[in-house]
Amino acid sequence: MMMLLAVTMIAACERSPQAGNAGSKGDKPPAYGDILVRGDIGDASNLIPLLASDSASHAVGGMVFNGLVKYDKDMNIVGDLAESWEVSPDGLSITFHLRKGVRWHDGRPFTAADVLFTYQVTVDPKTPTAYAGDFQKVKKARILDDYTFRVTYDKPFAPALISWAAAMMPAHLLAGKDITQSPLSRHPIGTGPYRFKEWVPGQKIVLVSNEDYFEGRPYLDGRITRIIPDTATMFLELRAQNLGMMGLTPLQYTRQTENNLFRENFNKYRYLAFAYTYLGYNLKNPLFTDRRVRQAISHAINKDEIISGVLLGLGKPATGPYKPGTWAYNDKVKIYSYDPAKARELLKQAGWADANGDGLLDKDGRSFAFEILTNQGNETRQKCAEIIQRQLAEVGIAAKIRVLEWSAFVTHFINKRRFDAVILGWTIPPDPDAYDVWHSSKTAPEELNFVSYSNPEADEMLEKGRSTFHQDERKKYYDRFQEILAEDQPYTFLYVPDDLIIISNRVRGIEPAPIGIGHNFIRWYVPKDEQKYTMTR
Repeated sequence: MMMLLAVTMIAACERSPQAGNAGSKGDKPPAYGDILVRGDIGDASNLIPLLASDSASHAVGGMVFNGLVKYDKDMNIVGDLAESWEVSPDGLSITFHLRKGVRWHDGRPFTAADVLFTYQVTVDPKTPTAYAGDFQKVKKARILDDYTFRVTYDKPFAPALISWAAAMMPAHLLAGKDITQSPLSRHPIGTGPYRFKEWVPGQKIVLVSNEDYFEGRPYLDGRITRIIPDTATMFLELRAQNLGMMGLTPLQYTRQTENNLFRENFNKYRYLAFAYTYLGYNLKNPLFTDRRVRQAISHAINKDEIISGVLLGLGKPATGPYKPGTWAYNDKVKIYSYDPAKARELLKQAGWADANGDGLLDKDGRSFAFEILTNQGNETRQKCAEIIQRQLAEVGIAAKIRVLEWSAFVTHFINKRRFDAVILGWTIPPDPDAYDVWHSSKTAPEELNFVSYSNPEADEMLEKGRSTFHQDERKKYYDRFQEILAEDQPYTFLYVPDDLIIISNRVRGIEPAPIGIGHNFIRWYVPKDEQKYTMTR
């Protein structure tokens, strides 16, 4: 679905999501058992979260692993593997008190040694991870006893506490070994509510409930992710009730599920997504090094047509990397309204003109032609690409569309910087620290600034924004950061979509909240008399 890449927690919306006909079958008592089968267009790449940069991997990893802290349904930071913590008066030290009695899925106890190891392996230069930046801010990390861990920072670091939501790794299985060669990438062992059972590449990933989970055994005995690269095929599986959950396309949400079969068997949920979709440019490509060219492309794209024609109105225009309505969002940045004449003028200023009258712009003997990559199975992005292709042709730019299978797309094209432009999405975390995605130091292979954006003032704003705890001061820095992005247009920010989720109405306990619907997934259940499947352990 969305490309996770950053440690992507769900962000705030100002109102609770609106459920469709949730709970229409009436309340029945919780019961253990049954299996929820979810459809996903992309297979996982690596089930060690530290090494994964895609949403499919993190969706599974989020059920297998825990961090020290997490967000609750109202986006407050609460304990996970840490039952409590103290922050020093100067804000530079955090002392975590870990839960006792927590066990890894192989039975070994979870202790502070695992926390220290997770920190050490994350900052190890030999670990190919996108997530080292936050932990590199740590000056000292030490074990006080088996269940007490303290970290100290050189200077204030606003995301310090939530950075410890990172998945904890088992030291007894990984210490002294090459994490990139670990069998845990295919067979993870965590502390989470679900244990890994099976992964059939390209087909399914099977998890079974952890009966020893410290927050209580999940009601659903199993969670199966079926990999179905095409949303139309996935929808047929949903219609046949071989799936219990999937994300819908706007067409599926507005029209194809408005009939008795779906009303009687499913509930739908809709809320403004904690994500945005963008057209990102490879800034190492000479075509895109001139800011005026990127601005021109943004003026040539009609976002309203995309939102009305592709999203069927289920979304809002994006102006930057933050969600409308959240405290960090700047609603006063430069807007790139649809203006083909302005696009042509900017392109002319940048030296592009149709010298031979063939309808294509050219410069120094080269036509303005490039390739837009996007991922297989995401019908919305593909339609978006087609509209952009047509709109760019109107100003003399030839765009070719190439659709790639998800894991190959990430591994062989994004990570290796083999692209001209991409249509992708990011989820938006509650904390606005966007250092890992936008700072010029984060452009190495496997890191998240894969468009190679570099602006010294943007770097400065990101550094200052994460170096103060005062929200009013942070907002000034992030407001300026958004102004810089709006001027530079390293992405054309396209839209913030609505999340459109459908779930079998056999599943109860779903509780819409500002953070979304997944916050209490261990409490989802199917009443005993409605259960259909049995999980073999």
